[in-house]
Amino acid sequence: MLRLYNTLSKTKEEFKPIDPGKVGMYNCGPTVYDYAHIGNLNAFLVADILRRQLEYNGYEVRQIMNITDVGHLTADDVNQADTGEDKMLKAVKRENKTPADIADFYTEKFFEDLKKLNIKKAAYYPRATAHIPQMIKIISGLIERGLAYEINGNVFYDIAKFSGYGKLSGKKIEDLKVGARLEEHPDKKNPWDFALWLKAPKEHILKWKSPWSLGYPGWHIECSAMSMEYLGETLDIHTGGEDHIFPHHENEIAQSEGFTGKKFSNYWLHNRFLLIDGAKMSKSKGNFYALKDIEEKGYIPMTFRLLILGSHYRSNLNFTENGIEQAKNNFKKISDWINNLENISQNIENPLPAEIDFSYIYLKRFEEAMNDDLNTPLALSVLYELITETNKLLTENKLGEKNAKNILVFWKKINKVFGLIIEKNITEIPAEISALAKERKIIRENKDFKKSDELREKIEKRGYTVEDLKNNNYLIKKL
Repeated sequence: MLRLYNTLSKTKEEFKPIDPGKVGMYNCGPTVYDYAHIGNLNAFLVADILRRQLEYNGYEVRQIMNITDVGHLTADDVNQADTGEDKMLKAVKRENKTPADIADFYTEKFFEDLKKLNIKKAAYYPRATAHIPQMIKIISGLIERGLAYEINGNVFYDIAKFSGYGKLSGKKIEDLKVGARLEEHPDKKNPWDFALWLKAPKEHILKWKSPWSLGYPGWHIECSAMSMEYLGETLDIHTGGEDHIFPHHENEIAQSEGFTGKKFSNYWLHNRFLLIDGAKMSKSKGNFYALKDIEEKGYIPMTFRLLILGSHYRSNLNFTENGIEQAKNNFKKISDWINNLENISQNIENPLPAEIDFSYIYLKRFEEAMNDDLNTPLALSVLYELITETNKLLTENKLGEKNAKNILVFWKKINKVFGLIIEKNITEIPAEISALAKERKIIRENKDFKKSDELREKIEKRGYTVEDLKNNNYLIKKL
């Protein structure tokens, strides 16, 4: 039974999908004006782990992740989404390219990062610019229902008209009056109302026709339009970073539920910030990292994935040199373990007595950890404990071919959730070497040790060696 912490209820809840056996999941995706930083990638990895666990539990998951290529203004922490410069236009000025070129380039880089991190592909990645009609439909409906108003070509959501405002973040209109960053706009009835559509200045590049003006959408309306277009009016799960709780997700709820009259999402999952040496990531502080920056430091993407797995998504992960170095060492430990098991399982000339398959003991603990709000650190600790136990048996020459195969079956099962790509380094034993080793074993059983040594030398001249184990068993290795 999967239990998830629901930001909406502020408690862990048993997950129950709308349709039995199926899950509709929406993830807030990237704004493609620059490389995705590792904080963004942390959120996408959490969504991937959630999807993998749902699939592990037998659910069919339809995952949608949007691509924002318009409407995301630089002052995205201000409630209304109508201040600052459009991030896409900022990139246009920076790189002297068209908005389409900017979006295409950074979308491609985003997909490259997903592939490197072994993040599963979503069912669809809708672009905001391709869904302007859906946004206009919702905005028109909100105006008809008296929840939004138009003045001078600008359309704003009147949050005082939505009784449920603040149920996700805990913020109330009274809080906004005294605490939130609010920008006055001459066309607003109230300073805390947020933008659904903005009339574009003449020099604005990104603009579309609408019933109200030649303009562009607000950031918040995009996700409502795209999520409901592909998943229906009520989602099973909506995810994002904790910075999205307010105002972005709070406003998504207001406009979506105001339009449909139905609950927008049953479960909300938010990951905490990824910190850099204890501080929030910022270009101005010089601690802004994309995945390519991590790679330039000598760390493969799987190391970063393992680092994320080692921290619970509802805890702040502090990215440090020591931390990524430890993840590198842990990844090598896992890789070496897998390759040792693979070599033993394929070495048919190593007929050690089959041990009792103890991997099932660990499976239950792994599943309990993952079903308890995706407790990846605890799930990894179960794996590390198994590695220690396995290595002990290897040292004592007690791990046979059959048991190695059983443990590999266990690994492949749990790695469907971990999603780690292990480069295999398996020794393929030529038939000639296997035959010589088998002949040597018979000779040793007959205690002809001189002939046995001669065969060992013959094997070693061909680039292999034979390691003698207990009970006259052996292991062939490449020199």
